[in-house]
Amino acid sequence: MAEVRTRKKKLSDRQKRIMKFISNFIEERHYPPTVRDIQFGCEVSSTSVVDYNLRILQREGHIKRTPEVSRSIELTGKYARKDNIINLPSREDIVSVPVLSSIAAGDPLHIPSSTSWKDEAMDTVDIPSSMIGGKTDVFAVKVKGESMIDALVGDGDLVIMEPTDQANEGDMVAAFLTDREEVTLKHFHMSNGMVTLRPANSTMEPIEAPAENVSVRGRVVGVVRTL
Repeated sequence: MAEVRTRKKKLSDRQKRIMKFISNFIEERHYPPTVRDIQFGCEVSSTSVVDYNLRILQREGHIKRTPEVSRSIELTGKYARKDNIINLPSREDIVSVPVLSSIAAGDPLHIPSSTSWKDEAMDTVDIPSSMIGGKTDVFAVKVKGESMIDALVGDGDLVIMEPTDQANEGDMVAAFLTDREEVTLKHFHMSNGMVTLRPANSTMEPIEAPAENVSVRGRVVGVVRTL
């Protein structure tokens, strides 16, 4: 009986860019990108277009993925060569971080002490230990809204934070506005005793307040993006 071999279809230019982006992303960060990472990184119009191309790449045997699971893309075949890609982290390189609450401009946010995390955590998220640089007291909060979208932090994403009351110029922080009794996620700037909390969204205005009316509750050290 003659053997019939199916021939893989040639990748489109967009699919080649997606494959290269995935490979470079994993090599640099040691974990796979989300669909949204690929959308921004490859300048694709929408996540549905990315998903369409990922389905083709999976069908053609270039990747493996579980669509309903974030960061589940695995390269196969020639794209998974040891000299082309770094292995994904082992279980020993994964840490569980407590998810404590949600954060958005105008919504109250309670930042508990580390001693009460076990009682207050809503959930946990597993992330590569390299994402937090050896820090042991980090926590995650879920983002509501699009105020930081230009910094690639969108609605539903998780920001990984270290509890601190200090911030450097330009840090993304959870800042408490004393007079409003609100916490907001913004970039921190201070000059001449005034704090500017700047959104990463050109359609939104920054918040300005005297330094004595602003206290930093946490600093963002990583982002876990949703699909």
